[in-house]
Amino acid sequence: MVAALPGLITLTGVVAVVLVNVRRQHQTWAWMRLVQGPASLRDTPGLMFSKVMGSGAGGGFGLRPSASHQGVVTLFDHADQARAFLAGPTVSAYRERAAEFWCGLLEVESARGSWDGQAWGATQATQLGALARAANDDDPPPDHRPLAALTRASIRPARAMEFWRNAPAAQAAMQHARGCTLAMGLGEAPLIRQCTFSLWKDTPSMLDYAHKGAHQQAIEAAYRHQYFSESLFVRMRLLEHQGRWPSPHRAPDVRVEGGNVYHLPGPPP
Repeated sequence: MVAALPGLITLTGVVAVVLVNVRRQHQTWAWMRLVQGPASLRDTPGLMFSKVMGSGAGGGFGLRPSASHQGVVTLFDHADQARAFLAGPTVSAYRERAAEFWCGLLEVESARGSWDGQAWGATQATQLGALARAANDDDPPPDHRPLAALTRASIRPARAMEFWRNAPAAQAAMQHARGCTLAMGLGEAPLIRQCTFSLWKDTPSMLDYAHKGAHQQAIEAAYRHQYFSESLFVRMRLLEHQGRWPSPHRAPDVRVEGGNVYHLPGPPP
């Protein structure tokens, strides 16, 4: 952890993300995880940052909340600590109660903005441990590797309705974007504290979405009208992942086990 600008802390580390769709009989348990929030993770070794968030209906981006979808975003000082967290009792409890579950370990490549007054910096090689070799491998070339994007914003209450008028088109475009393999909407608080996590097959696919069409128009409107009091955009390299999560295109689904990707048959016509 190093100081950046006066009054702003920059966190550097390895990101661990958990996405879950909890089975109906465990929804009360999941609600209590939201109520407890990051407090329940306070004593986790190496943990520097954590958020426990809800989602829109179906794990999407709408205003109607989901009773079953949740996400956990964490930042650890070292990859070994992040791995231990994903293999530990907190994440195992989610996995055991989930109808759908995905978790991943990620290296921050670039970031801009802040979250709760803290900026994020690029992951240092010393924080990757045994994963440093894989992270520096040039096969495939960097532009053709799978990557992840995390966007987060605190929306000014007075601007919330304007923001939500622009948001649906951009969010629908993401779910149908070429190369997007996973997309989930998350939130710390309804309407005004929103987050998006997405996976992309390569950098060109993500940039094609980010700089064209509805998303570009929404971003231009956000900055022109100052919708956000704080925002963060993080680009990450996916190091390890496991679990199963529906494709945003809904057919076929994608199952990921031990870092290998399997395409599942889509639903019947």
